[in-house]
Amino acid sequence: MEPIRTRLINLVALCSEYCALLEQCQQMESRDLVNALLGYLPRIYFEFHDIDAGEGVSLDEWGVGLSDHLDEMQYETVRMQLATVFGEDDTYLETFVRDMKYSDSPIATAISENLTDIYQPLYDFVAEVRESEGDNLEEAYRVCKDAFKDYWSQTLCNVLRAINNLELFSN
Repeated sequence: MEPIRTRLINLVALCSEYCALLEQCQQMESRDLVNALLGYLPRIYFEFHDIDAGEGVSLDEWGVGLSDHLDEMQYETVRMQLATVFGEDDTYLETFVRDMKYSDSPIATAISENLTDIYQPLYDFVAEVRESEGDNLEEAYRVCKDAFKDYWSQTLCNVLRAINNLELFSN
């Protein structure tokens, strides 16, 4: 089995590639972007699900937390670029929203927003590791994994379903 630190370094590289993909999406055709995302998203999910960095010392005791490296303007720029690439295919019906069971009407969401919601913690994770020159690797991973468990794992699964649907109907 690969040492945990090596797996985390590889994960940082994977997350960095995903972030770069989204940042450069405006130069891509939507079909090429869909194919790339179908390669990245399952791998990202697997790694965050599979890697156990251990509990160790409480992150509060270390005083470690991810800084908000991604500002609102950069988030919005990436989201808008994605929305432009996906065009009319950007919106899809969400079935895993908690309020859906109480709703008489369908709840729509956007692929662009979901992908950017995943981009944000990954960008912060990569930036924290780079700024600390790897010293905060495990701690930054644990903070990002907590966010994965609490929020963006479900977002990733939902948007993967929508992107898979685009792939199936684009052939």
